[in-house]
Amino acid sequence: MPYPVPIPGSAPARLIEAAMRRFESEGRDAVNVIDVARDAGVTTGSLYHHFGSKEGLYVVIREEMERRMTERMEGAAAAVGSTGRGAVASSLLVAFDAALRFGVARILSEPALDPEGDAISLAIVPLLPPEGAGAAPALAGAWRGALGAVADGSTTGSAREGLRWVLGEV
Repeated sequence: MPYPVPIPGSAPARLIEAAMRRFESEGRDAVNVIDVARDAGVTTGSLYHHFGSKEGLYVVIREEMERRMTERMEGAAAAVGSTGRGAVASSLLVAFDAALRFGVARILSEPALDPEGDAISLAIVPLLPPEGAGAAPALAGAWRGALGAVADGSTTGSAREGLRWVLGEV
């Protein structure tokens, strides 16, 4: 169930913003709730009240970012033709660019929360011919790998070109 959009400036909104910055700069495992709460100007009790745990907060952020990426993927695929190589390439390149604009490359480069329900992979499946549907996890993995390369210091251009190569665009 999606988390309701918090009121700007509210404790949940500040927690989400602070956690996004921390998760992006440090990675999920390295983040601690005390730092997130301090950055948000709230107590750790507020974090636990609104999100249940650090993991609950991460899930809210991750699911929202994946939702935003899949919406962009659907739009890009529709713009170039709803299926085929061009649709797959356009959708993943648009999502790559969007993840960078949102500043969530590291967050989205991490493994899917539920590999069976990987939102990015599931968004790719309808773009592939039936015999190629098994390629969706590999394509989502290449997308995550390109984002991870940027998060780890590679230039955006080289990571994007690598993704384009994997997608047959180069």
